[in-house]
Amino acid sequence: MESFEVAVVGMGALGSASAYHLARRGAKVVAFEQYELGHVRGASHDTSRIVRTSYGSSAYVRLAQSAYSDWADLERESGERLLTITGGVIFLPIDGPYAASDFTAALTECGVPHELLSPAEVQARWPQFRVPDGVETVYTADTGIAHAARTVATLQMRARAFGADIRDRTPVESLVPDGDGVIVHTANGDVRARKVVLTADAWTNELLDPLGATIPLDIMQEQVSYFRPVEPERYDRAEFPVWIWEDDRCFYGFPTYGEPTIKAARDVSENRMTPAERTFEPSAELTAELAGFMHELIPGSGSELRTVTCQYALTKDRRFVLSALPQHPDIIVGLAAGHGFKFTPALGRVLAELALDGESTDDLREFSAAASMAV
Repeated sequence: MESFEVAVVGMGALGSASAYHLARRGAKVVAFEQYELGHVRGASHDTSRIVRTSYGSSAYVRLAQSAYSDWADLERESGERLLTITGGVIFLPIDGPYAASDFTAALTECGVPHELLSPAEVQARWPQFRVPDGVETVYTADTGIAHAARTVATLQMRARAFGADIRDRTPVESLVPDGDGVIVHTANGDVRARKVVLTADAWTNELLDPLGATIPLDIMQEQVSYFRPVEPERYDRAEFPVWIWEDDRCFYGFPTYGEPTIKAARDVSENRMTPAERTFEPSAELTAELAGFMHELIPGSGSELRTVTCQYALTKDRRFVLSALPQHPDIIVGLAAGHGFKFTPALGRVLAELALDGESTDDLREFSAAASMAV
């Protein structure tokens, strides 16, 4: 049986980043992907993802600060430009469930420059928005866009350059801890690994259920729409920021990026299904809801051009899981709960640190598997 220091299961963003950091550190690593690399069945495809430090929790702000350093390191090491900084706003209705004061307090605690803006100040700076009264806006200049598909491909390419053995179209059928590591049973044969990094997102519990280590996940099909404004130049990244609307129903969107369209979506659509049940068909109801919201907030956004789907696997309270399983410490789980792409190179680094060192240089106390198993 082949033996490796670490096996990575699942080669989306987190798995690809883990394989990259493991191989870069000289570990003998094998990585498995059940589909072809770059597939559209998970949560790491398409073009753009938001990067930001603006969270209402200092734990996430600190991790985002680490991630910006890791993004810069990845760009230097790979020679790729993966981030585009645009600045960004978070809209927070004062009668909603999220408080602007939580964001400003967390950003202040972590030393991140930011501004708190009134609707009039937003309107003066970005007249493309129509922000109603009773909304506070937090602006951070470091917000921007990560190129999703290019990032994942870059991580895979660099992982291979450092010696990672990446095997796509190789489903992992089971994980069997035996006290000396983990036997990884795959459709194409078995391997032994001292540690396993499990980054299988919506498929995670197919491997954890038999081990009695289920992590409750709320799985749903999400969708994003691209709108075609009549005046796309007004929505260029030099003129228009990334934006997030934080309320009982949350929405987010981007300036133009690579084409004369603006992308937007509702976050957490509650269109629940398992990966096996997923239709890949956008919901007309959700598309209409988003179009109506866009007409109100960004009147010049134009008509919907196309809508594409992805998949969310949400943990309890959308808390990251970045830890070894308490029952099986040789299996390390990475789950990002639908808001982790901005942290990609940092999450790969900390998962690699957990596998090779047993601990991370980042404070991961809030992201234990045990906390997410508690229901």
